[in-house]
Order: sequence, then structure tokens, then C-alpha cells
Amino acid sequence: MTKSEQIEKVLWSIALPGFGQLLKKHYLTGVILIAAELLINVNAHLNEIIMLSFLGEIEEAVRTANYQWLLFYPCFYMFGIWDAYRIPGSGRGFSFTASVMAAYCATVGVFYSKNRIFGVVWGPVWLPMIGCFVGLAAGLLLQQVLKRWRKS
Repeated sequence: MTKSEQIEKVLWSIALPGFGQLLKKHYLTGVILIAAELLINVNAHLNEIIMLSFLGEIEEAVRTANYQWLLFYPCFYMFGIWDAYRIPGSGRGFSFTASVMAAYCATVGVFYSKNRIFGVVWGPVWLPMIGCFVGLAAGLLLQQVLKRWRKS
């Protein structure tokens, strides 16, 4: 798989988990991820909380979110992206670290999304997104450290 094909699959998975897998011809995984996305999305009221968050109605987004379902989303979402990215047997060690750290930090963001941080309620969209980017950066750094450690 070329780098541009790999990027294409990742970008489609960002749009909707499962699309990247369909492009890789992993049909069963793709269909399962799409079905799970719809199930979690509907039950968490994700589209509504995204809309409310973009409209600046953060308190309403907090009230609307079903946190029991929303807590599944970061790990599920990042797994879908990672699975679309990975190439089995490629020997790329520690390629999972960025996705795992992003999922972990975004989930922690969901935990604290109702709370004031620096005097602001960030809500169930913005705080997990911030956590996701922090986790990606930490995971990429960890990946480099682990690769160097493995070589020594």
C-alpha cells in the first residue's frame, strides 16, 4: 500500500470509522465498525452535541450527552483510524502508541467535560478533542522513545 493510499484510508476513517476498512477490502470489519458507529452515535446523541458545541451551547451539549455511550466513542474512533492505517506484517513497531494515547486522553477529556477547567466548561466535544491532540503528541513522542530504546 502506497503512502497516499494509506493516507486516503485514514482520512476516510476519520470521516466515518469503517470506511477505511472497506477501502482495504476488509468488509466484515468495515461493516461492523460502521454499525457500531451508528449505534454509539445515536445512543450518545453525538451529532446533536457536536451541533450544540459548534453553536456555542456547551451547557446544553453537556445536558444532552449520554455519557454512558459517549465514553465508548474515543477508543472506538481511534481504533478505527489505527486499523485503517496499519499494515499487518509491515514491521512498523509501536505504530499503535499514538492512537492508544489519543484514545486514552480523549476518554479522560470526556470524564472531565462537565467540569470547569481554567474557568470554562469545555463540554463533551472540545475537551475530548483537546485531549486527543495532546494524546497524539504524547503517543508520537512515546513511539520515538520506544523505537530508540528497542535499538539500544
